[in-house]
Parts: sequence; structure tokens; C-alpha cells
Amino acid sequence: MDVWKDYQLKNKDRFLEELLALLRIPSVSAKSEHKPDMAACAEAVKQRLLEAGVDKAEIHATAGHPVVYAEKMVDPNKPTVLVYGHYDVQPAEPLELWKSGPFEPVIIDGKIFARGSCDDKGQFYMHVKALETLIKTNTLENNIKFCIEGEEEVGSPNLSKFVKANKELLAADCVLISDSAMISLDTPSLDIGLRGLSYIEVEVTGPNRDLHSGVYGGAVANPITILAKMIASLHDENNHITIPGFYDDVLESSDDERALMAKAPFDEKEYKDDLGVKELWGEKGFSTNERTGIRPTLELNGIWGGYTGEGAKTVLPSKAFAKISARLVPNQGSEKITDLLIKHIEKIAPAYVTVKATLHHGGEPYLTPIDSAAYKAAAKAMETTFGKTPIPVRGGGSIPICSLFEKELDCKVVLMGFGLDSDNLHSPNEKFDLANFYKGIETIPYFHKFFAKEG
Repeated sequence: MDVWKDYQLKNKDRFLEELLALLRIPSVSAKSEHKPDMAACAEAVKQRLLEAGVDKAEIHATAGHPVVYAEKMVDPNKPTVLVYGHYDVQPAEPLELWKSGPFEPVIIDGKIFARGSCDDKGQFYMHVKALETLIKTNTLENNIKFCIEGEEEVGSPNLSKFVKANKELLAADCVLISDSAMISLDTPSLDIGLRGLSYIEVEVTGPNRDLHSGVYGGAVANPITILAKMIASLHDENNHITIPGFYDDVLESSDDERALMAKAPFDEKEYKDDLGVKELWGEKGFSTNERTGIRPTLELNGIWGGYTGEGAKTVLPSKAFAKISARLVPNQGSEKITDLLIKHIEKIAPAYVTVKATLHHGGEPYLTPIDSAAYKAAAKAMETTFGKTPIPVRGGGSIPICSLFEKELDCKVVLMGFGLDSDNLHSPNEKFDLANFYKGIETIPYFHKFFAKEG
């Protein structure tokens, strides 16, 4: 609609400045020293929602970081959309790899570089500005609620309690989330599924203290060596996960679904060049897109032990540690996989070390039906602004709260992401293209227009 476009063009510079202000707040949920920043960011989100025109905006305390709730109700008989997002961000380390300050946003070649620019401040803020567009142009035809949390990057440990305690407050006809990627601006896509997650930490202990590697080396098992061997054994020569029972519940994709996924454009050389690798790696018998969408994985997220400081220290360490995560596909349950993983790690540990494995967090995989009113509204909205029908794809990441929302609120989730896989999520130099930011603000009002009629 021209009235939307006119309003957005007139205010696009202000939209950007408001986002940059949010990005300057180091809202790192994983670090206790950032607790004041988390509170400040929640307050800033609340104020931006009030300025956008919501009827009310509230900050709800949890056992961890707060949840920001807001609503704009035009008619209780009209469909209601619940927008979910998160204002917390990943830690910025390693800081030395950033080309600019992670919380000092800069714009280079039409891209915003800052921690949280895409995941998820830039993406949830598109919804705030889309709402403002609808309200200020007097074209809002449905009800919109917001649930913007501060713990997504640490597994949303308190969101379940908040949702269960506030079902009436959060009641909606669909949940709309922009915390995922699309193929490109030339090839729009919509995620129809996300993988689940099981994340554990392993501690391997050998001797009761650090030892002199000359005096004791060769006589006492080195925990780092043992841990490395244990981890290496978790995949076979075909990169198939070796944990007994790991694949038992995997929902195998049909030939038709695999054929549909194959329609998504993929340039292997460009993919490798972007990542700086000579060859790709993965489970034999599956394409790259299948490996990152429809297949479960097991990854080593971190490993440490012994002396890692400057210079040399000839030490045989007492302990070694690793963080390991499994990405899960439909029908796999995070509790079952966590139990399998921990028991397997304990079983394969040799007698000359002791092992302690603990759960950090987990979440369930999610599939959204392409025949739902919410998906149809999202597809039609993208087709309207992109001029192309979006391709349905399966995302490789995890948003554990999707299954929670569907279970507790009895409504479907639609994933309408405007980020790119190349946006360096969770890595140094995270970015968000200005074109994608503005395209999201342009497209989201159409979702509400179409869902108001179809939902």
C-alpha cells in the first residue's frame, strides 16, 4: 500500500537510528556482569513499543532476565497475532576478531555490523516499526501482541513458566517469529521447520592434580588426549553419529520433500569460498542443505584444559572439558537424546579417567504446516513485496520455544526470517543488511493485512 511505503520512506532514517541505539546496549544474557544492561535493554524495548503506539507495555520479572509484553487490541473479535523475539545477545568473544566494536554499530557497504544486529534485535525491531506503520496510517485490522524475552541465547530457562502462568495474556491465533534466515533477497524463503537441541558439558579427570609432564608423562593418562579420543569416536568414517539409538526416532524426509529442498539455489563454490574451506564435510548420502536442515548433528562447541597462556608450561593436566551439542529433527526428543548422549559418554570413558557429564539446556524440534492460515498469510505477504513465491525450507538452527507456544497457546507458529546465513550469527562481525531490515518492515504489514482476513 502506498500509504505504508510513504510513511516508511519518510521515517526510515529514524527507524535505523532507533535500532542502532538498541544495539549499543550490551545485553549479554550469559554473563552476570551484564544484568544491569539487560534491565536497561528491556526498558528501552518497552519505551520503543509505547512510542510505536501500543495500548500498554509491561516488564515482567522472571527468575532470570525480564520479559517485555505489549499489546495493541483493535477488536477482541478480530484475529490476534503474538510476535515473539528476544533482546538478549550472544557473548561477543573473541573480541580481537571484530573489525569494529561489537556494541559500537557501524554501517559498511549497506550492512549494520554489531552484536545482535540480526540475532535478534534487528529482526524483532522490524515488527515494532511495522506495527508503528499500521497504527500511524490507521490501517491496523487485527490485534497484535508482543513477547520479547531476555534469555533466548541461554535456552529460555524461565519462558516456559512465564507462558504457562500467562496463557490468557498471551492468547493468540498464531505466533509470528523473525529469528531465522531466508535464502536471499532474490530468492525469498520461509522456514517450515527448525531443529531441536541437546547441549551438555563434559568434564574428564585424570590425576588428582596437574603433574610435571616429564616426570609423569607416559605413565599417567592425559585427560585432554582421552577426551579427544572419546569425541573423535562419536562419528564413523561416513560422518554418521555412532551413539546407539541416536537415529531411532528420526522422521525421514520423503523423496518429494527432498526434491522440493533441492529447488533452493545452492552454489557450492560460493559456499566454500565464503567460509574459507577447501572441502565440505558431513553425513554421507545427503546434500549440504539436507545436512543442515533434515538431518540431526553432533558438534563440539568448545574444548579446553591444561595450560593455554603465553609461552610454555610443561604440564600434564588434571582435567579436560568440552561442550557438546546435538541438533535434533522431528520426532527426536531432547530429553531422550540427552540421556543417550550422557550415558554413551560415560560408557566409552576408559578406566584411567573419571567422567562427569551435565545438561546445559535443550529444546524440541518444530515443524509448521504450510496449509495453515498463518503460513499462507506469510507466503502471500512475501510474494507481494518480493514478486516471487517464497520457497519453503527447513532451518538448521533451534528456537526451542516454538513447540512450547504451540502446546501452551494452542496455535501455530510461522517463521518469517529476513536474515541471511552469511550474517555471522554467534560469530565476530555479525551483520544485518539494511536492505533486509527495510524489506522486513515493508513486508510484515502485509502479513497482518492478509492474516486479518484469513486468520
